[in-house]
Amino acid sequence: MKYLIAILGLIVVFGLAYIASNGKKQIRYRPLAVMIVLQIVLAYFLLNTVAGTYLVSKFSSAFNALLAYANEGIGFVFGGLLNIEGGAPFFLSVLMPIVVISALIGILQYIRILPFVIRYIGLVLSKINGMGKLESYNAVASAILGQSEVFISVKKQIGLLPKHRLYTLCASAMSTVSMSIVGAYMTMIDPKYVVTALVLNLFGGFIIASIVNPYRVTAEEDILEVQEDEKQSFFEMLGEYIMDGFKVAIIVAAMLIGFVALIALVNGIFSSLIGISFQQLLGYVFAPFAFIMGVPWQEAIQAGSIMATKMVSNEFVAMLDLSQQTELTARTTGIVSVFLVSFANFSSIGIIAGAVKGLHEKQGNVVARFGLKLLYGASLVSVLSAIITGLFL
Repeated sequence: MKYLIAILGLIVVFGLAYIASNGKKQIRYRPLAVMIVLQIVLAYFLLNTVAGTYLVSKFSSAFNALLAYANEGIGFVFGGLLNIEGGAPFFLSVLMPIVVISALIGILQYIRILPFVIRYIGLVLSKINGMGKLESYNAVASAILGQSEVFISVKKQIGLLPKHRLYTLCASAMSTVSMSIVGAYMTMIDPKYVVTALVLNLFGGFIIASIVNPYRVTAEEDILEVQEDEKQSFFEMLGEYIMDGFKVAIIVAAMLIGFVALIALVNGIFSSLIGISFQQLLGYVFAPFAFIMGVPWQEAIQAGSIMATKMVSNEFVAMLDLSQQTELTARTTGIVSVFLVSFANFSSIGIIAGAVKGLHEKQGNVVARFGLKLLYGASLVSVLSAIITGLFL
């Protein structure tokens, strides 16, 4: 039965992408088929094989070690707050380690390891997805650097890109998550679903973009120019990345305070007026999508509510909500977890448009105009990844 539902889900996702396509006759189906097969193989490998489980456990262990080292610095500054009865505050245990991971990313950038990895994985991807080197580089870089920082690395080409290529770059940024906050996700949901989502979303972004926004890149256009960082001393760079990580943690904390409080307010208003909370109401709207992802119908409304929370607020609020749902089955929890690991929400439209506008005002305005279509495509990527995951749970 789950395979029939998965087939139905794929038909719905590809149908919705096809309806929104701005070049139906330009869609190339061979690269799409290859990437879908790769998604299925990789999901099976990560979720259902001993080698995949081993790799995920090692990846998780590495982040757990980083979190432990981060706690040394956090404990020094905040004293015994990390060891209080009932658990440390969310800001300290989940958000503050972002500072340390950001610093590590800076070091790997400084010693030229990350640029090498990003560039050559991107080149391999470009052979698979049939798109340009720039698009492939950007997808890998987005998964490591983040949805706003990645545009700095390709700022030489931002002003030269036509609308359709700019859309693909922005779609990749919204469909992935930055490596600096992966550790935070792993404290909230099972690490194997975080890793699975990271891998599947990388290909899913190209799959949906290839349908919604198909085009061909000529040899003359297929040029990759990566902006080199200004020459800094090691400690200048380290201080900059530490502060960047701290800013991210503060921004996420502020967003959480605002969104959690506003959702509680809106839930209270709806409950007093119509006897049902806003989140429950949205759950009915998103329940059909939860169902085609493989969630049993009796849990679809609850799962749909969490999915809607992610879209209208952000993934952290939704993950907090999911972690408090003890009655959901392991299958539903896994499927919804994979759906949540992306930046596909309304606030990301402003973040991405603002990042591009800071580099090129005209192109930033272009991004703002196709913002809703960007969210539409990125949301389909999350649904697609969740459907593929459901095949193996």
